Amino acid sequence: MNILIVDDEIEICSIFYDFFTPKGHNVMKATSGKEALEILKKQKPNLVFLDIRMPEMGGIEVLKEIKKIDNSIVVIMVTVVNDEIMAKKAIKLGAYDYVTKPLSFDYLEKAAILADLGLN
Repeated sequence: MNILIVDDEIEICSIFYDFFTPKGHNVMKATSGKEALEILKKQKPNLVFLDIRMPEMGGIEVLKEIKKIDNSIVVIMVTVVNDEIMAKKAIKLGAYDYVTKPLSFDYLEKAAILADLGLN
């Protein structure tokens, strides 16, 4: 499965990469919304973990663009701030889920299984 990690914190991208790569997944990393959209134009991820708060282009804006490119991509919004209004907005715009950091490895595994099954 192809997984795209979008987070302006390189350490977060590395944690996801180190978790999913040994399980046989192809993991792509982007440290900005613009970089993520460039990757999406070339490769189709099944699952995107998308940070909400990033400089220049925030996660909600990136989510909108992802859904325009391919509505079938499973997008999980990730943030350090639990914001109910933002969560509802993200879900309304097509995000599969909205979770706060730090994420549990059990959650990451379940998300990959759901995306692999095409549930969004």
